Amino acid sequence: MYRFLLTRQWVILTLIALALIPTMIRLGFWQLHRHEHRVAQNQLIGDSLAAPAVAVDKLTSPGRTVARDNTWRTVTATGTYDTAHEVVVRQRTGSDEQSIGYFVLTPLLLPDDRAVLVNRGWIPAGTDLTVFPKVPAAPSGKVTVTGRLMPDETTGNSGIKDKQGLPPRQVSLINSEQRAKSLGRPVLGGYIELTSSSPKGDKQPQPVPAPNHSDIGPHMAYAVQWWLFSAGVPIGWVVLARRERRDRIAEAAKAAATPEKVPAAATAE
Repeated sequence: MYRFLLTRQWVILTLIALALIPTMIRLGFWQLHRHEHRVAQNQLIGDSLAAPAVAVDKLTSPGRTVARDNTWRTVTATGTYDTAHEVVVRQRTGSDEQSIGYFVLTPLLLPDDRAVLVNRGWIPAGTDLTVFPKVPAAPSGKVTVTGRLMPDETTGNSGIKDKQGLPPRQVSLINSEQRAKSLGRPVLGGYIELTSSSPKGDKQPQPVPAPNHSDIGPHMAYAVQWWLFSAGVPIGWVVLARRERRDRIAEAAKAAATPEKVPAAATAE
């Protein structure tokens, strides 16, 4: 009664089902791995934000990549702002995650002739993107900054294209090696995402908000969903096969119960 499974239509359907099952299982594990990565990242951020503040040069140095375990660590630095080499970082979103503007990137000159980049915060873009925007003045004189240590941005780790030929004092990425060439002095690897400073100064750029490390995202739910789909494929195949068998039996019974019509000419004879 299941010989119909050998028909071309059912062979194709069966092959598709057999291909879908492992594909959906793999997609489920892919979402699971994304969930695990998100949980680990949140744990790292939480631990780094809770760790006591340290001097920035304890965790980084010129030409050094900020270690993953040190990302988001609270660091401090004391020096004077070099506003002559201040730049803005294009196409960055504000705290509302919708408004487009600039990050204000100002070098902080350290006492030992080195420098560290400080992202002082966000400002709106304004109307003319071809000129250097009006930037709130950095505090003058000696200043102590506190903030989150972040690694240098590259196209690879940020997904942001490093555009060339931008208007003066505008950049696409926050990168210590690039800024060191303009400053003509060693620059510590990575940068500080400012959270506070002393003195604070007058009206300052909008601080970059701390990352949300409590949201684990929907990846685990997606993983379970894919695995349920994979389990549903063979169940659906069985349901369809049984329905097909029932329909064929019903059609066969109906055909057997219908009397064969005799041609009129044969009846007359």
